[in-house]
Amino acid sequence: MSQFYIPDSRTESDATSDDEDNLDTLPFAKPLQRSDFLAPDFTPSTYLSTLSNRHQTLEDLRAELRSRSQLLSRELLDLVNANYADFLTLGNSLRGGEEKVEGVRVGLLGFNKEVGLLERLVSEREEEVFGLVEERRRTRQEIEIGRRLVEFEERLKECEEGVAVERVQRDGDMSDSSESEDEEEEDDDDDAQYGTSIARLRRNVVQYRLAKEGIKGLEEHPFVAAQTQRLGKVRSTLLLDLSTALQQAKRAGTSGSGRVMQIIKIYSDMEEQGEAVKVLKTLKSR
Repeated sequence: MSQFYIPDSRTESDATSDDEDNLDTLPFAKPLQRSDFLAPDFTPSTYLSTLSNRHQTLEDLRAELRSRSQLLSRELLDLVNANYADFLTLGNSLRGGEEKVEGVRVGLLGFNKEVGLLERLVSEREEEVFGLVEERRRTRQEIEIGRRLVEFEERLKECEEGVAVERVQRDGDMSDSSESEDEEEEDDDDDAQYGTSIARLRRNVVQYRLAKEGIKGLEEHPFVAAQTQRLGKVRSTLLLDLSTALQQAKRAGTSGSGRVMQIIKIYSDMEEQGEAVKVLKTLKSR
């Protein structure tokens, strides 16, 4: 029987292509590394893009990823079970500590009681300090009122002495007072001519105003109310002196016009402009 040899018509390049298409001739893919999934910046899409040159079918890759996921799930479950077991044994390890817990509880109760006592003590001291502060404030007010009353009495006495309502007789006081008044009259010829010192009138009015302003807000005080008659007498005497001085200046005619303006200014300082108008109307009617 004759045998015929049929030559292979495939070229060498075709054979090489068949070897490349045959997956059995390719190297086995390396297992996925666990460290690749532990990267801080791990993302599934980025990781899958790095597997493009992997000699592995998509189905094999999916199966390997599924296996890796199942392995991680088992590890996670084992970790939870281990910690849960430790948690359960924690209760057993705490047995026998009731006495210590009770001691801590009693200590906290005692501490709470001490804190309450301190709070009450602080509250009592706070009320005490508040009362002392209020007492100090009232004392200061009373001291201030007393000081104002003393100043009022001194100024009122000066007003009375100035208008000759009441003079304190002491050795040497009258002579000194008369000497100072004589010096003022010598320094002011106009005052000597009219017999009434403008400077003295102005000084008496200033003392009267200071005495009145010193008792603003204290009009209802018993001491001030008791001095109302004295203050009214000083006012009446001052108005009488001013009226006399104004009449003398008006009688002087043109030469006394400047003195008239000075006296009206003193009326204004005394806040008694109405009295000045009355005196001027009386002089015009004569």
